[in-house]
Formats: sequence, C-alpha cells, structure tokens
Amino acid sequence: MQYKYIALVNTTLGAFMALLDSNIVLISLPTIIRELSGTSPLDGIWVIMGYSLITATLLLTFGRLSDLKGRVRLYKAGFAIFTIGSALCSISLNGTFLVLARLVQGTGGALIIANGPAILTDAFPVTERGRALGINQVAGVSGSVSGLVLGGILTSALGWRSIFWVNIPVGIFATLWAHYRLRELAKVPAGERIDPAGNALFAIGLVSMLLGLTFGAITGWRTIDISLSLAGVVMLMLFLFVENKVRSPMIDLRLFRIKTFAAGVLSNFLSSIARGAILLLLVFYFQGALLLDPLTAGIRVLPFSVAFVVSGPICGHLSDKYGARIFTMSGMIISTIAYAWFSTLQASTPYSTMIIPMLLAGAGGGMFVAPNTSSIMSSVPPTRRGVAAGTSSTLFNTGYLLSLSLAFVLLARAIPLNVLDAIFAGIKVSQGELDVNLFMQAMHQVFLIAAGMSIIAAVTSILRDERSKINRAEMGS
Repeated sequence: MQYKYIALVNTTLGAFMALLDSNIVLISLPTIIRELSGTSPLDGIWVIMGYSLITATLLLTFGRLSDLKGRVRLYKAGFAIFTIGSALCSISLNGTFLVLARLVQGTGGALIIANGPAILTDAFPVTERGRALGINQVAGVSGSVSGLVLGGILTSALGWRSIFWVNIPVGIFATLWAHYRLRELAKVPAGERIDPAGNALFAIGLVSMLLGLTFGAITGWRTIDISLSLAGVVMLMLFLFVENKVRSPMIDLRLFRIKTFAAGVLSNFLSSIARGAILLLLVFYFQGALLLDPLTAGIRVLPFSVAFVVSGPICGHLSDKYGARIFTMSGMIISTIAYAWFSTLQASTPYSTMIIPMLLAGAGGGMFVAPNTSSIMSSVPPTRRGVAAGTSSTLFNTGYLLSLSLAFVLLARAIPLNVLDAIFAGIKVSQGELDVNLFMQAMHQVFLIAAGMSIIAAVTSILRDERSKINRAEMGS
C-alpha cells in the first residue's frame, strides 16, 4: 500500500473514533443518568460538554506543538491517551469519575483531530488533497452521527458501559499501526519555541468563557456566570494582543491575511454554531419528549448521516477540479433551507415528513465540510499546517459549544428546569407537566438561528479567493 493511503486509512479511523465519542454518549445519556450511581442531570451535561470543552481548549496548542515537535509523534500519543480514557470511562463508579475520564478521553481526541488533517495534507499532492480530506472529514462527522445509532444498539443490547469498550481494541490497534507505519514528512522549523504566555491566556480565557456560558444557560445567568464569561472574553482579547508581540506565537495571526484561510475558518465557525445543537434537539425530541428507546431514537436520525456520507466524498473530489467556493456556498444554502424547514415542524408532524429536511441538512453539511477543509489546509505553507488545522478545529468546537449553550438557554426559558431534567434523563413526564408545544417553540427558535448562521456562512464562503498565492517568504515556510 502506498504511504499516502496508509496515512489516509489511519487518520480516517482516528477522525471517526474521536468524533464518534463526541456523540455516542448522547444517545446513552438518559440511561447513564438513571443507572450510574450519583449521576445528576448536570453531571450528564458535563459528560457531553466536558469532552468538547477540553478538545476545544487544547486543539490550538496541540496544532502548534505538532508544527514544532512532529505531527506523527503527537498523533500516536493521542490515540494512546484516547484508549486509556475510554477504558477509564468504562469502569466509572459515579458521575464525577465519568466526567473526569471523559476529559482524559477528550485530550486524546484533541491530539488526533489536531494532527490528522496536517498528516494527510503532507502525504497527498494538491490535486488529490480535497478527496483525501473529504473522506477523512466525512468519516469524522459520520462517526459523530452514526455514534447515535451505535450507542443505541450497544446500550440496548449490552448496557451503557459497552459504548466505551468498543474503543479499546480499535485504539490499541490504531496506536501500534501509527507507530510502525506513519512517518514524519514535514520539516520542523528551527529556532521557534513554545509560547507559554499565549498558551495560558488562551486556555484560561476559552475555558472561562465557555464555563460561564454553559453554567449561565443551565442556572439562569448568576453574577458568577456573567463574570466568568466576561473574564474569558478579556483574556482572549489579551491573547490576541500578546500574539502580535511575541517572537514565536501560538497562532500566527498573519495566516488571517490569507483570504481563503480567513474565509474558510470563519465559515467553519458559523456552520458549527448552526448545526452543533441539531442532533441534541432531535434526540431530546425523540427520546425525551416522545419517550422512544435509545435504539429507535438513534435510527431516526440516520437520514442525516446517510446524506452526509454520500455527498461528502463526492464534493471533496469535485472540489479538487472545480474549487471549493461553489460547494461550500451551495452546502450552506441547502442547510439554510433544511433548518428553516425544521422551524415549521409541529409535534404532530409525522416522522416521514421530518426525513426530508434531515436529508437536506446532511447533504448540505457534506457539501460544505470536505471542500472547506481542503481549502483551508491548502491555503497555508507546510510549516503552518498543524496550527491551521488546530485553529479551524478550535473554532469548530467553540461554535459547537456555543450552539449547545444557546439551545439550553432557549429550552430552559420555555420549560421548567425540573421537567427539562426529566426529559434529559428520559424519565416519563406527566401530560400536565410538559407542554409539547412550548418545547416545539423553543426548538423552532434554535432552528431559525441555525438558518441565520448558515446563510451568513454561505456569504463568507463566497469571499474566499481561490486564485490567491501564499507569500511563503513572509510566512516563513
């Protein structure tokens, strides 16, 4: 097997597993809350959000480290840490233990996600890059969606702990395979160092902002929640100031002078805000409000996954020939139509009608993700591909967490907190306590915001300049 295909298969497996575990827990969460001793609905929320929070916080740091220390080395370490974290999750004794184990797992996932696209970009020529990155990205997102089905099957058949067992043999195999078959192709730049001030400001700032937003959404915006959010924003602004002053910055802000890179990462951020909470809302609806079992709820979101998997590789391949702009813009327009359609659905709407907007949303996401990733990675010099991948993934995960926080805020405004906790745990709520129409109104608001974010992402996608050349001397390649 040619090396580029070895890199493709291994990093695609990594993307699939890392993003599979961002959602496989979602469908099993009601069962975990009910069956794992000492697990509250708040613990359940952090089982989901803790994984994404630690990933978002570390991606940029790991991307920068990969440019300085070697991508393959960090990628292998990521698979090993991810496997250890999965084993710890499977033996959790209570909710707190599970949250901490998910943080370990998320750290490994961050190392995998931050380095996979850069390894692929190094291995494939530019004429084949879109197709390779398309397969990789589609595998990742399809992993996050198919995790709902797999989680439902495993939870129904073997119990919730089995959703973590599956990672252990796969993780051991992939770690060994990466160790013996992957090799470093990128040259490590001389004379550059880690940026400790930038790393500290970014990590503390992002965690503070997202913690404040998350707790504010759940508890009703106490003074401490607002203070945390504002302190995080101030630290992130200070981070940008510091990055302009230090010799070896954590993120090279000059990358944003590249029009294609700037348009790509901004579009990625906006699209993440748009679709981040969609699956959560659908699971809430199917499993919480309609009280379907985990397997049935997971199967009902399959149309999204199928459409994404079909459209992603095709559009990634075509973008190598025709450019990314037409596909990213069209994908966001189709997504806008799908989310606007979702905002009109009622509690009495038959499932057969919901299939159509799910197919459109999946197809639109597939059209966008692969060409956009290829465009971002191809627009920067080879010595900056690690930080480029980290920047893009960080903004994606930040958008995802913002989307979840926004959904919690709107749901909490419409539904009493005790009823929302019961829905989240899959506990039957009496007809008098849950007004399904209020639940649907909150869902409609989230979908309308998603449609707005998607149409803005379509506009930013148009702004990319696919004819632009990189000033490699200025960028230090």
